[in-house]
Amino acid sequence: MTAPTTDASGRLPDHRPTTLSSATEHPPTTFGEVTDRPLDLAAHEAAVADRRAGAVVSFQGVVRDHDHGRAVTSLEYEGHPSAERVLREVAAEIAAEPDVYAVAVSHRIGPLAIGDVALVAAVSTAHRAAAFAACARLVDEVKARLPIWKRQVFADGTEEWVNCP
Repeated sequence: MTAPTTDASGRLPDHRPTTLSSATEHPPTTFGEVTDRPLDLAAHEAAVADRRAGAVVSFQGVVRDHDHGRAVTSLEYEGHPSAERVLREVAAEIAAEPDVYAVAVSHRIGPLAIGDVALVAAVSTAHRAAAFAACARLVDEVKARLPIWKRQVFADGTEEWVNCP
């Protein structure tokens, strides 16, 4: 899946009416992707832009240099063939919540260095509390259900595979 197309200003075109209306007139927007390309937080935030939204909350999961007291030098993610389908299902479930206008989420696979972004999530709602809560649920569900394995390489040369549901 490719990133949503933006206009010259870098934002998604919004052809929806400016008046408030029911969710049936504005089905929630969802975007989900598993990719080996770097993730773009601004593109995810633009993907959830909605004229009704008073809040956009986003999250980046970044590769850190340690895990449980051990120095990490690099890691690699491998995804099951169903990973993108599962990611899209999770995005659709969160987007179906009554307060949510749009959801965008992507996860990297392949080798990543310290500081690289492994997960990006963005959610829009009318109010900040709902946006924070929905984004937290989105990240938690992705981490709990996404069939992606993480191989961590430690400074002492050892490695471990972790994190697949």
